[in-house]
Amino acid sequence: MKRLDEVTFFIDRCLGKHVIAERLKRAGLSVEVHDDHFPSDCADEVWLAGAGANAWIVITKDKNFQRRQLEILALARAGVRVFQLSSGGMTGDEMAELLAKASKKITNFAKSNRAPFIARISRSGKIQMAITHTRLRKISQT
Repeated sequence: MKRLDEVTFFIDRCLGKHVIAERLKRAGLSVEVHDDHFPSDCADEVWLAGAGANAWIVITKDKNFQRRQLEILALARAGVRVFQLSSGGMTGDEMAELLAKASKKITNFAKSNRAPFIARISRSGKIQMAITHTRLRKISQT
């Protein structure tokens, strides 16, 4: 049974099914993979709503959520916490290692910032808020 203070990481389809999920599970983290819950062609707004309903922390390398109105509305309305890998050109193994090392920081950031939000994770593991709860709530009410 999951403890109340535990979090679950949701691996977006763009990050693959195995390398990152398996590395995070080896680190003792609770992990869910997109294709285990949603069809591969599932619209982003559908799985974002599912992630929000389950209070999963979304991990993605998709930097376009804030540019697509349906997705931004879905994550705002569902209260999703999104972490985007901001470094391009990383291999699956490099991303997996970065996320495993930064998992405590990600968890603490997620717990100490009100959802919804979008944050970025740099190659060095630094986490920076990209779009705040307040801004997303305003967007969702338009």
